[in-house]
Amino acid sequence: MPDMNTIVGSHNILMITLDTLRYDAAKLEEEHCPNLCGSGPWEKRHTPGSFTYAAHHAFFGGFMPTPANTEKASHIRLFHSRNTGLKTHPHTWLFDTPDIVSGLAAEGYRTICIGGVIFFTKKNPLAKVLPGYFQQSYWRMNFGVTNARSTENQVNHALKLLKQTAPDEKLFLFMNVSAIHGPNRYFVDGAREDSVETQRAALRYVDKALGTLFEAMRERERPTFCLAFSDHGTAYGEDGYHGHRLAHDVVWTVPYREFIL
Repeated sequence: MPDMNTIVGSHNILMITLDTLRYDAAKLEEEHCPNLCGSGPWEKRHTPGSFTYAAHHAFFGGFMPTPANTEKASHIRLFHSRNTGLKTHPHTWLFDTPDIVSGLAAEGYRTICIGGVIFFTKKNPLAKVLPGYFQQSYWRMNFGVTNARSTENQVNHALKLLKQTAPDEKLFLFMNVSAIHGPNRYFVDGAREDSVETQRAALRYVDKALGTLFEAMRERERPTFCLAFSDHGTAYGEDGYHGHRLAHDVVWTVPYREFIL
């Protein structure tokens, strides 16, 4: 585990949620994802929520996906609210605010959200909650699940924002990647429905598109601590289940990575 008390303040922080990515699909594509997996494999974890809205509330509260094992000693949190009465690890960064976004803002970070799926659209009061955590938040129709180039569009918008910030400014950049969420069948020619195979193809597309963003973060004066993980998986007919917001292993088990850019 990295010492987050060293990371916070000295590094930019890039958090990417690969919306709806299944752990098995991610593992099958490791060798085809040089940007996300070039420095190591996916870690198997359990998500705190079975759909986007619930999971992201937990993430912004500091509850990242938990290692998928029974060794409680390995379940060390990167972020933890101060004064809860619970024992914390010396490497855990403690925040005094209701969430890590405002906590990082209090440490001098500019906080930016680039939304993807419907809970980030700001089209109704519910869809304003998650982006409302951030000082700056953005959503466009071409960032959403119906656009086959959504990740490229999200990355291009992020690049514009990066050019507008001083190279040494501390950034907490969050991106909810929508391309892996259904519908993803259009990433495989002739596919009529979503499947593990179409999700794998979507992940390959996403990894390629993220490469430009990673290079831009590397060019900034501070190193970047990157968190890339899924908020939940989805069922494609396993045991009769379809979709998510349900209790099945393919929904609760997610891929997770931490690395430095």
